[in-house]
Amino acid sequence: MLENKGRTELSELGEFGLIDHISKAFKLANKSSVKGIGDDAAVIDNGGKMTVVTTDMLVENVHFDLSYVPLKHLGYKAVTVNLSDIYAMNATPKQITVSIAISNRFSLEAVDEFYSGVALACAHYGVDVVGGDTSSSVHGFIISVTAIGEADKDELVYRNTAKETDLICVSGDLGAAFIGLQLLEREKKIFLENPAIQPDLGSNDYVLERQLKPEARKEIIEQLKKIGVKPTAMIDISDGLSSEVLHICTQSGVGATIYEDKLPIDQQTYDVAREFNLDPSVCALSGGEDYELLFTIKLADYEKVRASIDISLIGHITDKSEGINLITKGGGSTPIIAQGWDGLLKRG
Repeated sequence: MLENKGRTELSELGEFGLIDHISKAFKLANKSSVKGIGDDAAVIDNGGKMTVVTTDMLVENVHFDLSYVPLKHLGYKAVTVNLSDIYAMNATPKQITVSIAISNRFSLEAVDEFYSGVALACAHYGVDVVGGDTSSSVHGFIISVTAIGEADKDELVYRNTAKETDLICVSGDLGAAFIGLQLLEREKKIFLENPAIQPDLGSNDYVLERQLKPEARKEIIEQLKKIGVKPTAMIDISDGLSSEVLHICTQSGVGATIYEDKLPIDQQTYDVAREFNLDPSVCALSGGEDYELLFTIKLADYEKVRASIDISLIGHITDKSEGINLITKGGGSTPIIAQGWDGLLKRG
């Protein structure tokens, strides 16, 4: 099992290093366990359709701040971030379980507000709440959602199946959720310094909604199936584009070239990033919480995808020996490194 001599700080590993460390101790023993730790979701073969299972935990003051996150929005987001993982497997979510631990500062009305957001998300995506658990918490609010989906075996898409010459695509636009978070954190700081000052969020509804009420990209999966295109590899963008590109390349044993001038960035994201003296491209690469889909496709499928779906072609898969690189707007090449969200390094 896990044998550690001395003491190693978790921050030395980071979130993904810890996951990799734990996964080495658990080998799949059951024939029905098709995919274990290491992808967006686990896959279980029940003799018919494949069952796809994923779990996410949200912890107050690590993943959310209730000083500016409405409980209804939090309930909605807790569901959608899990469903995003199911869609990233090219599967369809069917059920969820919701478990919460709450301190005595929360009332029944507050719990009802949270679950009203859960119900809204379930109705929108057509999933059922089939169970969960409740517990007390010494400090704050903790949420754990498990999502269960299904797909035919030949429909599933993994992270480790990208091939050289595949094209790299991303849905929607990037960096907006991170910029929305910067706005909320700025106004919180101003309020704490002077509670008499009212928040000034301007007309930045788009970036705020991307942070507070993200959507899972169900329609992208539906459109891909409609035009008969199956991605060669896929992942959702929860921790930042740079991290997700590295996941696909590392697990597929390939390299990649990403073009900075091809990164899809909404105009509001661009403008507000500049207000904060932030590089919009860095926000797109490393911001996280976009919950867009990053996927690779065969070169032959590009025309079908380009003509039918709201996606951007941002690069291509290369031989592993070429590395994983960003071609800047100036034409230079720089290695891509993971600088996105890491839950183990966040301090509440």
